[in-house]
Amino acid sequence: MHEVSIISSIIDSVLEELAKHDVERVEEVYLTLGSLTFLGEDQLQFAYEVLSKGTALGGSRLVIEKEDIELRCRSCGYQGEADNIDGDFHGLVPILRCPRCGEDVDVIKGKSCTVRSLRVVEKDVPVQG
Repeated sequence: MHEVSIISSIIDSVLEELAKHDVERVEEVYLTLGSLTFLGEDQLQFAYEVLSKGTALGGSRLVIEKEDIELRCRSCGYQGEADNIDGDFHGLVPILRCPRCGEDVDVIKGKSCTVRSLRVVEKDVPVQG
């Protein structure tokens, strides 16, 4: 279950960044998750809930935003969605080809697992004067 180690790393990184700011609490963590990561959303949510307890992220919500696959063909220049990728191909490595000409492609989107943003409540700062 790779989801636990991924969420553990994400939590560590977010906590490190939070230490640099005056944050009262974190309400939401927004995660961009590409279709080609093969990570299970339910497993990520569960791991987040368990591993964030007792930290500054405890009680916050993990919001997962899906990133669809986007390809660019090296031959014909096609850029767009992948064709013929159906359902769950976990455990298999999909072979992605250009839906227009069938040649090799570069994956432009769909591989991300990135914290996009946080929704936080900042600590009140007293006004001097």
